[in-house]
Amino acid sequence: MENRRMAFSKMTNPFGWWRFFLLPMVLGAALLFISPAAFGADAGTVGAVSVGVIGTGEHGEARNAAIAAGLYHSIYLKTDGTLWTMGYNNGGQLGDGTTNTRSTAEKVGVGVAQVVAGNVHSLFVKKDNTLWAMGWNRDGQLGTATNIDSPTPVKVAEGVYQVAAGVFHSLFVKKDGTLWAMGNNEDGQLGDGTAVHRNTPVMIGGDVVQVAAGSAHSLFVKKDGSLWAMGWNGDGQLGDETAETRLTPVKVAENVSQVAAGGSYSLFVKKDGTLWAMGSNAYGQLGDGTTKTRSRPVRIATGVSQAACGCDHSLFVKIDGSLWGMGANYVSQLGNDAADVHHTPLQIAAGVSQIAAGGSHSIFVKTDGTLWAMGSNFLGQLGGGTTTDRIRPGKISNGILSNM
Repeated sequence: MENRRMAFSKMTNPFGWWRFFLLPMVLGAALLFISPAAFGADAGTVGAVSVGVIGTGEHGEARNAAIAAGLYHSIYLKTDGTLWTMGYNNGGQLGDGTTNTRSTAEKVGVGVAQVVAGNVHSLFVKKDNTLWAMGWNRDGQLGTATNIDSPTPVKVAEGVYQVAAGVFHSLFVKKDGTLWAMGNNEDGQLGDGTAVHRNTPVMIGGDVVQVAAGSAHSLFVKKDGSLWAMGWNGDGQLGDETAETRLTPVKVAENVSQVAAGGSYSLFVKKDGTLWAMGSNAYGQLGDGTTKTRSRPVRIATGVSQAACGCDHSLFVKIDGSLWGMGANYVSQLGNDAADVHHTPLQIAAGVSQIAAGGSHSIFVKTDGTLWAMGSNFLGQLGGGTTTDRIRPGKISNGILSNM
């Protein structure tokens, strides 16, 4: 299993020069033949996740996300509630009824309040609190009681107010505070005490206000500000000072206001504005000035309002609206042309209200409602009608919902 993790990790490594020629052809085939649950240890280079919340409000309520970045696709929500998607579409994750990759954004929904993106699946919550899903479903991550992919949105649940998408699993919180999970569970990332995959949602616990999904691990915040984690922990991404996989949630920290999960690492923001990191750090994605794996949380910055995790790069926004990044930058996912890694935070932009980190690309919303993107674009995930990488942030659209 370890060899399979390594093999897939290397194949999907966004830094390989050959990705431009082979990856569009081989990625879908590889996903068909390699068990997604085998990705745990080295899933940091498998994919990225997007969390359907950008922080919590004064009373702990979730603040909905209007943008999301998957492995090679992106989603955004306009102020009129319309949902737009672009990029790779092999599993139907763009929700346009096809499996055709697109470099221009297309409207696929209306009345939407929140969006998230997994590896090759997507979910969104409508204003009526119904949860909808589309894309790859071989492990039941859409929660539709089948394992059939869906290139169009399908209704999953009602009474939902926050959602997260991992590589091959999904989580959501209902308005009553109950946490639900579905999809791949070989490493216990669903937190139900088993390693059984679930193609229908299973309830995990209560009193939850926010959730995040990584490659094969999950985190959630309770109403009392306590942070809990479960799933694969080979790189210490659960932050419990061990490398033990957890089939049920373990308490990690207190006074937490926002959490994010990446490939095999995690970030969280405390109520005092401090940013903390744990897990894999091979590319400096933890931002602590080293490449040391951390099995316990380490403080990275102060004055932070929100954070986002990609494959092996991280983003965060400070209270003053400045955007910062750290980790891998081989395809300029940190928004500059220095094709290397950054082990400490680098300032990228100002006046930012929302962020999302994908496989090897990043998108963000400014306070004026404009959408910007940078990094890898070889499958059109940055939009704009091209497949040209962006070494600097480029404006994509106007009229994006801003929660600042």
